[in-house]
Amino acid sequence: MENKNFNLVIVGVGGQGQITLLRILAQAAFSEKKEVKTSELHGLSQRGGSVEVQIRFGKNIQSPLVSQAGADLVLALEMHEALRALYYCSEKTKFLINKNLVPIPGQSSIPENEILNEIKKFTKEIAIINAAEICKKELGNEILAGIYLIGYGINKKIIPLKRESIFNAIKKLIPEKYLELNLRAFNLAKS
Repeated sequence: MENKNFNLVIVGVGGQGQITLLRILAQAAFSEKKEVKTSELHGLSQRGGSVEVQIRFGKNIQSPLVSQAGADLVLALEMHEALRALYYCSEKTKFLINKNLVPIPGQSSIPENEILNEIKKFTKEIAIINAAEICKKELGNEILAGIYLIGYGINKKIIPLKRESIFNAIKKLIPEKYLELNLRAFNLAKS
């Protein structure tokens, strides 16, 4: 995968840290001398609405946008949002999903099995991790689920970056008062 460009889409709802995750991944890829382009789509992020960010890294990256059916990985911080990301999916796309359903105001939630059945129409490469619950139980804060999932993705070699690069990017970008907790979340995925 060293010479291949990598296309990653991160989806979730406002307040789950997508932009922070994007910055960490971009810093890590840049530190590995990869060409990096990113894009953000905020929507109603302040009100818990959809937030999507994209990162592409490798060699000779022309556009920050991941093309239709062009994602290597979709990292979904919320299960409903994973459905929205199917636009970027092909049979080669891997899904890393936080087992977290945020209620949709005025509507009933789509059951988890229905969400998975829809995703399976496109790809079989799906990992569902109860990251929010793990982080809440172990660290007292479910917002760390995204950092946990990046750690998981690095450990399982789903994200083609070096663990040390991510670790250093977290140290560089996360404010001091939150740094230890974020590093613990990143390392928690190793166990």
